[in-house]
Amino acid sequence: MQLDMKGAAALFSVSEKTLSLWIKTKKLPSYQVNGQYWFNRAELLEWATEHKVALSGQIIEAEKGGAPVRLDEALRLGGIFHDIGGTDKASVLNAVVDVMNLPPEVDRTSFCQLLLARESLGTTAIGDGIAIPHARHPIVLHTSHPTVTLCFLENPIDFGADDGRPVDILFTLVCPTVRGHQQLLAALALGLKDGRFRSVLTRKASGREILEEAERVSEQISAQMADSHH
Repeated sequence: MQLDMKGAAALFSVSEKTLSLWIKTKKLPSYQVNGQYWFNRAELLEWATEHKVALSGQIIEAEKGGAPVRLDEALRLGGIFHDIGGTDKASVLNAVVDVMNLPPEVDRTSFCQLLLARESLGTTAIGDGIAIPHARHPIVLHTSHPTVTLCFLENPIDFGADDGRPVDILFTLVCPTVRGHQQLLAALALGLKDGRFRSVLTRKASGREILEEAERVSEQISAQMADSHH
């Protein structure tokens, strides 16, 4: 989904002047066509997650006829896994794909190659030991609900993160629609800004604890959305 300056500014609840400043100083991903700036919504969400920039609560609006994407539900469906092995990006991503809850028709080898191809373009690490591996375009599969698979690595791996820290926490998103992918990425970005949620990730807490915090975050997001409609 392409956004103009006005739409992108609304996404972050900032002025267009601030947006222009971010383009120059913070490498906000943008494209110029006939002198006008345009933005890819998914790229903005990834950038916001990496730079810990706040998002508008309205960003997780439901698709027409559907309910808003919830981080806790997506995590329950995708699964939380500890002690995932691997000694480099390729072996780690292979191990992650092996445990993911994917539709039976998905070729896992090809799926992993998509993730590795994206890494060759630039790291998906967002700092603080966290990465969100994904394909160049959102992974849209024939699933009934969006899923997030959370994997804790047995050994931290160098993902080329800007902060230099090796990665030991990976979130992988799979959704039935591009819009769903963007909503889920936004929910994850909001969750990662929450101190308590990040705390359970940092200490690699049990799946139960992580889901409890994800549920709390999801309730906060729902309340924020409800407030924005009043």
